[in-house]
Amino acid sequence: MRELDSDTLMFFDLHMNALPLYQAFEELLYASFSVVDRRVQKTQITFYNRHVFACVSFARVKRKAELPAGYMVITLGLHRPLESERVAVKTEPYPGRWTHHIVVSDPEELDGELLSWIREAYDFANAK
Repeated sequence: MRELDSDTLMFFDLHMNALPLYQAFEELLYASFSVVDRRVQKTQITFYNRHVFACVSFARVKRKAELPAGYMVITLGLHRPLESERVAVKTEPYPGRWTHHIVVSDPEELDGELLSWIREAYDFANAK
């Protein structure tokens, strides 16, 4: 497991129960893609190669009562809308670019289906 830097720890300061979930997600990305860079910002952690392909945040994409404890939101940009109950929100901010917000609260949700969407987002972002 990668060592956490102070920026990442500060990002999770109010969400420490989601930190193990994030660590599992980060390990999945680094194990799955040969080139991944990461930038910790105030409201999200961004993963990119040449271009952004995934973000982690605590955006409220559902009513507060519907959000599980220890959750994080994974945001992906794809060329198509995903038709899945796992997608909390999807929008088309630009023609041919769909933004998807997926709420994850259990390491088991970091599965092959999610990884296939991340791979698709990675390829889409870096094909430009």
